[in-house]
Amino acid sequence: MGELLREWRDRRRTSQLDLAIAADISTRHLSFVETGRAKPSRDMVLRLGEHLDVPLRERNQLLLAAGYAPVYAESSLTEPSLAAARQAVRRLLRAHEPYPAVVIDRVWNMVDGNASIGILTEGIAEDLLTPPVNVLRATLHPEGMAPRIANLGEWRANLLGRLRREVRATADGALSELLAELREYPCADEVPEVDVPGPGDIVVPLRLRHHDGELTFFSTVATFGTPLDVTLAELSIESFYPADDTTAAALTST
Repeated sequence: MGELLREWRDRRRTSQLDLAIAADISTRHLSFVETGRAKPSRDMVLRLGEHLDVPLRERNQLLLAAGYAPVYAESSLTEPSLAAARQAVRRLLRAHEPYPAVVIDRVWNMVDGNASIGILTEGIAEDLLTPPVNVLRATLHPEGMAPRIANLGEWRANLLGRLRREVRATADGALSELLAELREYPCADEVPEVDVPGPGDIVVPLRLRHHDGELTFFSTVATFGTPLDVTLAELSIESFYPADDTTAAALTST
């Protein structure tokens, strides 16, 4: 447990002193926990995980390493205990129509989507749309959305940057493998993942070639604010909005 704790503290670039103050324990005791000379209580493990902003899945691993049972459940969305959350997600998706919205899990697999996502999935190879559908793979693969994205280099850099930050924050091996795979996809107008915005830029747009002309979107991401279940903690809803009147008119006319 001490080794795991030290890894998370290093990942968050937090000193022993800062963590000890935040968690209201002595620096000496924290040092003893990290070196294995002291066993932390269950509550202390949870408190340290919270102050380090460790994902719920990994907080369970900290508990197991310290000799305690996990406290955060990992439920299927089909289970009765998540019925209210499931209904809330469906309401959000339906309310967002005619604009597209998609629900993704921790590794960017699509969990759900509204009726309007068809405008994004047009022309994607069938095997990329076979469940589980990985949204990033379907977007950046040469047989996915990529040929229809007018600003592919810019949008690709945005997505890879987001994924890179998630890998750093979660230390998730599956995400790391996905990032390596996506970086291998060809891109003629590749843009560095760390790019300087131009004057007046406020968001990175998605510019999509369509039979109605070029459509331009921006997106927002919503998550559950106080999840105590691993599944809910790892869900996010990405909602796309028209960035101009032409796109809004094209979506409302379909």
